[in-house]
Amino acid sequence: MAGLYLEDCRPGLVIRHQLRKSVTESDNMLFSAMTLNPQPLHIDFDFAAKSEWGKPLVNSLFTLGLMIGISVHDTTLGTLVGNLGMTETVFPHPLFHGDTVRVETEIKTVRESRSRPDRGIVEMEHRAYNQNDVLVARCLRQTMLLKRPA
Repeated sequence: MAGLYLEDCRPGLVIRHQLRKSVTESDNMLFSAMTLNPQPLHIDFDFAAKSEWGKPLVNSLFTLGLMIGISVHDTTLGTLVGNLGMTETVFPHPLFHGDTVRVETEIKTVRESRSRPDRGIVEMEHRAYNQNDVLVARCLRQTMLLKRPA
């Protein structure tokens, strides 16, 4: 698997993920419908046109999921035991239909598990940017990763 093992992680390591995605109207509508989110800023073009944004906003939980999803291949694919939490999640600028998202991940902290010798805890910061390099999302994610097999 392509994911990082605990031993591969060091504070300060920055991974610039190659995978990018242009967000479509369909992505936003489908995600909002699947999560039963009726927020008119996401699904009602007339309502959104009368807002300060003038057009629909991409659902922020889709943005969060996309940001983390883009990172998986390079960070946790096959080495993740589980997510422990996500903190300090912010959306400093809206994402719109047609925007292209790129992501980078920085390893913040690494420590071995105190109770399980085959794993450890890694905190990483994910940052998502639009095509104009404007930060659209950021979060600290606490994960439990496996150590490299002996």
